[in-house]
Amino acid sequence: MNLDHVFVCGHPALDFAATLRARRSARFEMFVTPDRLNAWYVESGLVDTITPGQEDDVREATAVREAVYQLVTDRRLGQELDQEALDLVNAAARKTPATPQLTATGRLTEATPEQALATVARQAVELLSGPDVPLLKECGNPECTRVYIDRSRGMRRQWCGMESCGNRIKAAAYRARKKSTPAATAH
Repeated sequence: MNLDHVFVCGHPALDFAATLRARRSARFEMFVTPDRLNAWYVESGLVDTITPGQEDDVREATAVREAVYQLVTDRRLGQELDQEALDLVNAAARKTPATPQLTATGRLTEATPEQALATVARQAVELLSGPDVPLLKECGNPECTRVYIDRSRGMRRQWCGMESCGNRIKAAAYRARKKSTPAATAH
Protein backbone atom coordinates (compact mmCIF):
# COMPACT_ATOMS: atom_id res chain seq x y z
CA MET A 1 0.00 0.00 0.00
CA ASN A 2 1.32 3.47 -0.79
CA LEU A 3 2.13 6.14 1.75
CA ASP A 4 0.22 8.93 0.03
CA HIS A 5 -2.27 10.72 2.23
CA VAL A 6 -5.76 10.64 0.72
CA PHE A 7 -8.45 13.26 1.25
CA VAL A 8 -11.74 11.82 -0.01
CA CYS A 9 -14.00 11.94 3.04
CA GLY A 10 -15.35 15.48 2.67
CA HIS A 11 -14.14 16.72 6.06
CA PRO A 12 -10.69 17.02 7.69
CA ALA A 13 -11.75 15.15 10.86
CA LEU A 14 -12.97 12.20 8.74
CA ASP A 15 -9.79 12.20 6.64
CA PHE A 16 -7.80 12.27 9.89
CA ALA A 17 -9.76 9.28 11.25
CA ALA A 18 -9.07 7.45 7.96
CA THR A 19 -5.29 7.55 8.43
CA LEU A 20 -5.48 4.08 9.94
CA ARG A 21 -6.57 2.21 6.85
CA ALA A 22 -8.25 -1.18 6.50
CA ARG A 23 -9.15 -1.35 10.18
CA ARG A 24 -10.92 -4.71 9.85
CA SER A 25 -8.03 -6.49 8.12
CA ALA A 26 -4.53 -5.21 7.34
CA ARG A 27 -4.62 -2.14 9.63
CA PHE A 28 -2.25 0.08 7.67
CA GLU A 29 -0.90 2.97 9.79
CA MET A 30 -0.19 6.23 7.97
CA PHE A 31 1.33 8.06 10.96
CA VAL A 32 4.49 5.96 11.21
CA THR A 33 6.79 8.90 12.06
CA PRO A 34 6.45 12.48 13.30
CA ASP A 35 7.31 13.62 9.75
CA ARG A 36 4.41 11.60 8.26
CA LEU A 37 2.04 13.09 10.83
CA ASN A 38 3.23 16.61 10.05
CA ALA A 39 2.97 15.93 6.32
CA TRP A 40 -0.71 15.08 6.85
CA TYR A 41 -1.34 18.35 8.69
CA VAL A 42 0.22 20.33 5.83
CA GLU A 43 -1.29 18.28 2.97
CA SER A 44 -4.75 18.54 4.57
CA GLY A 45 -4.54 22.33 4.30
CA LEU A 46 -5.07 22.83 8.04
CA VAL A 47 -1.64 24.45 8.40
CA ASP A 48 0.92 25.91 6.00
CA THR A 49 4.00 25.19 8.10
CA ILE A 50 4.55 23.13 11.21
CA THR A 51 7.37 22.78 13.69
CA PRO A 52 9.11 19.38 13.79
CA GLY A 53 7.23 16.79 15.82
CA GLN A 54 8.27 14.13 18.31
CA GLU A 55 7.18 10.55 18.95
CA ASP A 56 4.89 11.86 21.73
CA ASP A 57 3.05 13.95 19.13
CA VAL A 58 2.43 10.79 17.09
CA ARG A 59 1.16 8.90 20.15
CA GLU A 60 -1.17 11.74 21.11
CA ALA A 61 -2.43 12.19 17.54
CA THR A 62 -3.16 8.48 17.08
CA ALA A 63 -5.02 8.38 20.41
CA VAL A 64 -7.16 11.37 19.38
CA ARG A 65 -7.63 9.87 15.90
CA GLU A 66 -8.95 6.63 17.39
CA ALA A 67 -11.26 8.61 19.68
CA VAL A 68 -12.56 10.61 16.69
CA TYR A 69 -13.15 7.37 14.77
CA GLN A 70 -15.04 5.90 17.76
CA LEU A 71 -17.23 9.00 18.07
CA VAL A 72 -17.89 9.11 14.31
CA THR A 73 -18.90 5.44 14.43
CA ASP A 74 -21.13 6.04 17.47
CA ARG A 75 -22.83 8.99 15.75
CA ARG A 76 -23.19 7.15 12.44
CA LEU A 77 -24.83 4.16 14.13
CA GLY A 78 -26.98 6.31 16.45
CA GLN A 79 -25.31 4.91 19.57
CA GLU A 80 -24.46 6.62 22.82
CA LEU A 81 -21.09 8.38 22.58
CA ASP A 82 -18.14 6.55 24.17
CA GLN A 83 -17.22 8.59 27.27
CA GLU A 84 -13.48 7.94 27.13
CA ALA A 85 -13.34 8.97 23.45
CA LEU A 86 -15.44 12.04 24.23
CA ASP A 87 -13.10 13.09 27.04
CA LEU A 88 -10.03 12.64 24.83
CA VAL A 89 -11.38 14.66 21.89
CA ASN A 90 -12.70 17.41 24.16
CA ALA A 91 -9.36 17.66 25.99
CA ALA A 92 -7.54 18.05 22.67
CA ALA A 93 -10.11 20.60 21.47
CA ARG A 94 -9.58 22.74 24.59
CA LYS A 95 -5.92 23.31 23.68
CA THR A 96 -4.82 26.30 21.60
CA PRO A 97 -5.55 25.69 17.90
CA ALA A 98 -3.56 26.80 14.87
CA THR A 99 -4.35 30.46 14.21
CA PRO A 100 -4.21 31.91 10.70
CA GLN A 101 -2.38 35.21 10.30
CA LEU A 102 -2.63 37.80 7.55
CA THR A 103 0.64 38.50 5.74
CA ALA A 104 1.59 40.68 2.77
CA THR A 105 1.18 37.63 0.52
CA GLY A 106 -2.07 36.31 2.05
CA ARG A 107 -3.01 33.96 4.84
CA LEU A 108 -0.37 31.97 6.69
CA THR A 109 -1.08 29.35 9.34
CA GLU A 110 1.97 28.26 11.30
CA ALA A 111 1.52 25.70 14.07
CA THR A 112 3.06 23.24 16.45
CA PRO A 113 1.86 19.61 16.23
CA GLU A 114 -0.21 20.22 19.39
CA GLN A 115 -1.94 23.24 17.79
CA ALA A 116 -2.62 21.27 14.61
CA LEU A 117 -4.12 18.42 16.64
CA ALA A 118 -6.29 20.88 18.59
CA THR A 119 -7.54 22.22 15.25
CA VAL A 120 -8.50 18.72 14.06
CA ALA A 121 -10.21 17.98 17.38
CA ARG A 122 -12.23 21.20 17.13
CA GLN A 123 -13.27 20.27 13.61
CA ALA A 124 -14.39 16.86 14.89
CA VAL A 125 -16.50 18.60 17.55
CA GLU A 126 -18.10 20.82 14.89
CA LEU A 127 -18.78 17.88 12.56
CA LEU A 128 -20.24 15.60 15.23
CA SER A 129 -22.47 18.31 16.65
CA GLY A 130 -23.57 19.69 13.29
CA PRO A 131 -26.03 19.13 10.46
CA ASP A 132 -23.86 16.64 8.50
CA VAL A 133 -24.24 13.76 11.01
CA PRO A 134 -27.10 12.15 9.01
CA LEU A 135 -24.86 12.23 5.90
CA LEU A 136 -22.08 10.09 7.45
CA LYS A 137 -21.59 6.78 5.60
CA GLU A 138 -18.96 4.07 5.63
CA CYS A 139 -17.36 3.07 2.33
CA GLY A 140 -19.04 0.12 0.62
CA ASN A 141 -15.70 -1.61 0.10
CA PRO A 142 -15.56 -4.24 2.88
CA GLU A 143 -11.77 -3.77 3.15
CA CYS A 144 -12.07 0.00 3.56
CA THR A 145 -13.18 1.62 6.80
CA ARG A 146 -13.27 5.26 5.70
CA VAL A 147 -16.32 7.25 6.72
CA TYR A 148 -17.32 10.07 4.39
CA ILE A 149 -20.01 12.73 4.04
CA ASP A 150 -22.45 11.66 1.34
CA ARG A 151 -23.69 14.80 -0.39
CA SER A 152 -24.79 12.94 -3.52
CA ARG A 153 -28.34 13.28 -4.79
CA GLY A 154 -30.49 10.85 -2.81
CA MET A 155 -27.46 9.81 -0.73
CA ARG A 156 -26.62 7.12 -3.29
CA ARG A 157 -22.82 7.33 -3.11
CA GLN A 158 -21.32 3.94 -2.19
CA TRP A 159 -17.56 4.51 -2.05
CA CYS A 160 -15.24 6.83 -0.17
CA GLY A 161 -13.76 7.73 -3.56
CA MET A 162 -13.98 6.37 -7.09
CA GLU A 163 -10.23 6.67 -7.62
CA SER A 164 -9.55 4.54 -4.56
CA CYS A 165 -12.27 2.04 -3.69
CA GLY A 166 -14.94 2.55 -6.35
CA ASN A 167 -12.83 1.66 -9.38
CA ARG A 168 -11.27 -1.31 -7.60
CA ILE A 169 -14.67 -2.79 -6.63
CA LYS A 170 -16.24 -2.11 -10.03
CA ALA A 171 -13.28 -3.68 -11.87
CA ALA A 172 -13.43 -6.77 -9.64
CA ALA A 173 -17.18 -7.11 -10.24
CA TYR A 174 -16.65 -6.75 -14.00
CA ARG A 175 -13.93 -9.44 -13.98
CA ALA A 176 -16.22 -11.75 -11.97
CA ARG A 177 -19.07 -11.25 -14.46
CA LYS A 178 -16.79 -11.91 -17.45
CA LYS A 179 -15.49 -15.08 -15.83
CA SER A 180 -18.95 -16.48 -15.08
CA THR A 181 -20.49 -15.58 -18.48
CA PRO A 182 -19.95 -18.30 -21.07
CA ALA A 183 -18.21 -17.08 -24.20
CA ALA A 184 -20.62 -16.12 -26.93
CA THR A 185 -20.80 -18.77 -29.63
CA ALA A 186 -19.89 -17.66 -33.13
CA HIS A 187 -22.50 -18.17 -35.85
